[in-house]
Amino acid sequence: MTRAAGAADGKAPLKILHVITSLARGGAQVHLLELMRGQKRLGHELELAYLKDPVMVREFADVVPLPLQTHLGMGEIQPAALLGRLWGLISSFKPDVLHTHLLKADAYGAVAGHFGSARVTIASKHNDEVALRRHWVAFAHGWLSRLDDRIIVLSDHVGRYVTDVGRAPADRIRRVYYGINLDRPIALEAGAARALRQELEIPVDAPFLLCVARLDPQKGHLALLDAMRDVVQTLPAARLVLVGGAQQATADYSAELRSTAAGPQLAGKVIFAGERTDVPRLMAACDLFVMASLWEGFGLVFLEAMAAGKPIVATNVSAVPEAVADGETGVLVPPNDSRAFAEAILRLCGDPAERRRLGDNGYRRVRESFTSERMVEETMAVYREALAEKP
Repeated sequence: MTRAAGAADGKAPLKILHVITSLARGGAQVHLLELMRGQKRLGHELELAYLKDPVMVREFADVVPLPLQTHLGMGEIQPAALLGRLWGLISSFKPDVLHTHLLKADAYGAVAGHFGSARVTIASKHNDEVALRRHWVAFAHGWLSRLDDRIIVLSDHVGRYVTDVGRAPADRIRRVYYGINLDRPIALEAGAARALRQELEIPVDAPFLLCVARLDPQKGHLALLDAMRDVVQTLPAARLVLVGGAQQATADYSAELRSTAAGPQLAGKVIFAGERTDVPRLMAACDLFVMASLWEGFGLVFLEAMAAGKPIVATNVSAVPEAVADGETGVLVPPNDSRAFAEAILRLCGDPAERRRLGDNGYRRVRESFTSERMVEETMAVYREALAEKP
């Protein structure tokens, strides 16, 4: 693509360099992939750099070919050398927009973008990071945030958090909710649904509960397993499928989950499916999406569940109510209240009409408020607002 070409939105195409801390599978990474696909469709020129974890590089290859994706090597080289690599990439690419994602990429990008060759630097805040509660981290974050031209937050909750706790300048905050591509199945054909249940060893008529989240204490799996003990006392056939992997730092937590699930009350009732690339198919096949998070910046998986027309049981924490409307698209319960969680699951498992109502409302909510087209459009508007202030 040449710089003279017009973008599909009728505005001048931009050179955009995205930098993300990790390409391990998660909500921030899936969001970035959808954002970059939308920007590519509009005719913008893209580059991608990541600091570590090349898990999803092949999935990004349809927007940035593999040879052009830059692994900056965090953990392999000294921080100064990593900053130098990013500085060199910015100097060679000369982006109109440097857009960073996740705390470490935000920190390196704020310095390299502000003092380097990027016209504007945008930081996306994807979570209410616990690290910001440490005084020195909050101080550094607040200082570095003042080097960014704009700060995109994915929810009002995260916006309040990064200003109140992370000391970011409130006047640079812009809220852009995650968006999702609705080109995905809502229900599987009977044969495909049976095949998936056979693969996962779920009986044909058993209630199929699905949780998609990395195996991390933040996601509240232990409370979910506690709730599952109560569920199977009433519904012995119920099965809980946990989709997601553990990072090295959470290996002990993953082992604890597996040990708990192997106990006498839950043996055979909990299936660890690992990381999967067919989440839309799993969403279409399940009866109920469940997640017992202790905190959430937003929760892209809630949009994925609603896009599949599935009701949700989740915790009433952080930004979850901004995604899941309690009583309209799902049921929200207090965190760490396994009994309330189990009661919500049992109530919905026993009421197909209510599940259908919540699922239909969820699909309508996603279609009206959380499309990828809306998300890309609002992100580009933030870019152009920031660029308008620069020569």
